[in-house]
Amino acid sequence: MKTNIDLSDSEFEKQFKAGNLDPSLFSHEAHLRLAWIHVSKYGVDTACKEISNQILAYVTQLGKTDKFNKTLTIAAVKTVNHFVQKSKSNSFQDFITEFPILKYNFKDLLDSHYGFDIFNSEKAKTQYVEPDLLPF
Repeated sequence: MKTNIDLSDSEFEKQFKAGNLDPSLFSHEAHLRLAWIHVSKYGVDTACKEISNQILAYVTQLGKTDKFNKTLTIAAVKTVNHFVQKSKSNSFQDFITEFPILKYNFKDLLDSHYGFDIFNSEKAKTQYVEPDLLPF
């Protein structure tokens, strides 16, 4: 298996939740896909909570808790939700083709919401920090 796209949505979600997903498959695109699946199935509020818990459990299992960023995780879910509301797509691949900015200019999207570096903020890593420039 070369990418997370080789798995069905349900298998991807199941493997990630169980902590069985090969770490080499968990890329930026996989983060977006997880958000897309959860927002589409459970709604944005549940997606924020569940994805935060699942990613933290996943990186803890891998011994890489320094990679977790709560603000980035929730901001990603809320950003994906924004585009899901505008989307005509029925699959993640169509969704990411419809909105390539999510894959290729994600940092720029977040920079329009935050006037500080959420990627390196210690506070943003451990607790959700609301945007200071533009709300989601």
